[in-house]
Amino acid sequence: MNSDLVLARLRRFLLLVSASLCLGTVIELWLMEHTEGAQLIPFVLCGLGLAVVGAMWFRPQKPVLWALRGVMSLVALGSLFGIYEHLEHNASFYLEIHPNATSAEAFIGAFSGPNPLLAPGILALAAVLAWAATYYHPALKQN
Repeated sequence: MNSDLVLARLRRFLLLVSASLCLGTVIELWLMEHTEGAQLIPFVLCGLGLAVVGAMWFRPQKPVLWALRGVMSLVALGSLFGIYEHLEHNASFYLEIHPNATSAEAFIGAFSGPNPLLAPGILALAAVLAWAATYYHPALKQN
């Protein structure tokens, strides 16, 4: 087995894992009824992520590769926004329970609470894996 075949299979594996993370996130969010207002953002990001990963799977060409990188950058930014939102809501919740808490206590309290901090991070992982699938991709050599 030559190295080009191994790299092609590894790229496909990374794209498959990235798509699985996006799909699994949609299912989990739907089951948790995470469907109001800004909570719809991850659904949109996952849909976009699935679309570009599917395009890259079937049409691994330079424009599609750049679209995947752009969309996955947006997905990663959305993930950071989600982490911020979860931190903010956890801090508010902590201050509701402990109204006389100091800023430092509220900051530390924000890292534990009803909103899991790493849950939005799964989209960043999906984005990084999809990005990794484009590393030194043969389509980049096309004109």
